[in-house]
Amino acid sequence: MRYELTPINTRPWLLNGLSLRLIESHYENHYGGALRRLNAITEQLESLDFDKTPGYVVNSLKREELIALNSTLLHELYFASMGFGDGRPTEMLAQKLTRDFGSVNRWRSEFVAMATGLAGGSGWVLLVYVPRDRRLINQYAGDHSQTTAGGIPILALDMYEHAYHIDFGANAKAYIDTFQRNIDWVSTQARYEDASKVEAPRPLVQKEFGDLPSVGVEEVKAMLDSGEPVQIIDARPRSYISRQQDIMEGAVWRDPERVDDWIGELSKSDPVVVFCAYGFHVGCKTAIALREAGFDAKYMKGGHSAWKAIGGPIKLYT
Repeated sequence: MRYELTPINTRPWLLNGLSLRLIESHYENHYGGALRRLNAITEQLESLDFDKTPGYVVNSLKREELIALNSTLLHELYFASMGFGDGRPTEMLAQKLTRDFGSVNRWRSEFVAMATGLAGGSGWVLLVYVPRDRRLINQYAGDHSQTTAGGIPILALDMYEHAYHIDFGANAKAYIDTFQRNIDWVSTQARYEDASKVEAPRPLVQKEFGDLPSVGVEEVKAMLDSGEPVQIIDARPRSYISRQQDIMEGAVWRDPERVDDWIGELSKSDPVVVFCAYGFHVGCKTAIALREAGFDAKYMKGGHSAWKAIGGPIKLYT
């Protein structure tokens, strides 16, 4: 496979405060160098007999491939991030930044602070859309090798000294301020719109329990912390609970095989949350039985294991 060069995605002569010499040197030497290096590494990898090549050689080449590929991709995004404008986000992006950071100024303050922290060093500051949470974050990336798994960068600021030294010397602050004035917010919005169409990793789907109401462990914890009346039933099977040392604080264990024996202890005036070990069949079936008996019952997604994963309080089971 050979990676092809992407023509520069900005009009260098229109940039405000960034010289043609700086942009040309950056694009031709650093972006071009990363691309050439990436293709050379790719050729080496394609020529290897992996059954006979020592693992450390393969790992070294793959590490260098990662660095060269990310350098190539981030440089392409960096040049695409710049275009002469008024420095203000589009109305739509301003709304998204306010949603995820509190305000545009709050986003900018964090972004600039991160860039300032990299002054005189190396790395990138990225505005990244994370499909998992459907939100934007600012991300630090050093040595071209760090990334938010599943994240989609939509804006990139190169803080390696080669990005500004020709024009600004060691005055990284002036470069950061100049970059802010040159952000192409229209193209950034287009990338945001594309990124927002990417779905998060598919969640677990239990088709047989598709209509059964559920509740997340964070919501259950918030209910308990607020003192909201709720009945918590630990419905892990007897064979499972007999091997365990702990139980969720505030929960009462009840045998899921003997619902009829203990259902009369519950109040129909307060909601019921039921969970098993991991939030699969046992907890769901117990919640169904309670709902059929007229209770406002939901199963807790992820079960006991998820409760422990968020650091929910537990106690010794006796």
